[in-house]
Amino acid sequence: MDEILKTIPHRPPFLFLDEIVEVREDGATCKRTIRSDEPQFEGHYPGNPIMPGVLLCEACFQAGAIYLAKQIEKEGRSLNDVTPVLSRIGEAKFKQMVKPGDEITIEVTMKETVSKFHFMKGKVLKEGKPALVIEFALAMLEE
Repeated sequence: MDEILKTIPHRPPFLFLDEIVEVREDGATCKRTIRSDEPQFEGHYPGNPIMPGVLLCEACFQAGAIYLAKQIEKEGRSLNDVTPVLSRIGEAKFKQMVKPGDEITIEVTMKETVSKFHFMKGKVLKEGKPALVIEFALAMLEE
């Protein structure tokens, strides 16, 4: 968790990654265990908690930010000077529900960079099978 907190500006309760598994040349893999005491389950849905799809999307965006931040670090630049900002969401497909107790793997892959926009593909896996597939773009904005 410390490595995540050093790498991206997100903080609980809006941090949806527990662990960086690996950062590759073309992307990153992270993990998260969904906990029943998370605040979104108070309303989504009482007695039948389901992880909101938008928060699964956010986990992908955060994993993408981890990947981009690690690229910035490789260049010797300071992470204090940039903020990851979502600039586009492409087609998102939800394939299965995620519930408290599930461990998910979040994988992102870099597609291309156009100017300051980084186009990526993401997927959330539950038990090795897709729960979400999405395309998105992030910009790393300098303050």
